[in-house]
Amino acid sequence: MMRYSSSAHTRFYHRFHVVWVTKYRYAVLQGPMRERIREIICQTCDEMGVHIVRGVLARDHVHMFLSIPPKLSLSDVMQRIKGRSSRRIQMEFPELRKRYWGRRFWARGYFSTTSGNVTDDIIMQYLELHSAK
Repeated sequence: MMRYSSSAHTRFYHRFHVVWVTKYRYAVLQGPMRERIREIICQTCDEMGVHIVRGVLARDHVHMFLSIPPKLSLSDVMQRIKGRSSRRIQMEFPELRKRYWGRRFWARGYFSTTSGNVTDDIIMQYLELHSAK
């Protein structure tokens, strides 16, 4: 069932499926680092008023299904999530410096689609299957 979100003067249904990868596709998203990245992403989304409908962290990439208020652009949301998580994870896990000497944890760019041409159920099934890996 489609549920609309509300802000002060707006009702909206903006759902985005986004995917981004670690630089060089290194499989580093595991253990304490994986949990910390999850915390940072959740906190960042919370601060911006972005609702995480579903999220899956694979070992070398992240899938998220987000509900983003219309006052925010997807590119601003992604810039904040990737920038903040990259900076904090490199400060908190100094051993990453050997691997990521260029000061970037995530690869450039991201994939995104809206749930307009694919139903929410199909995306949710996809994420459910993906989380089993």
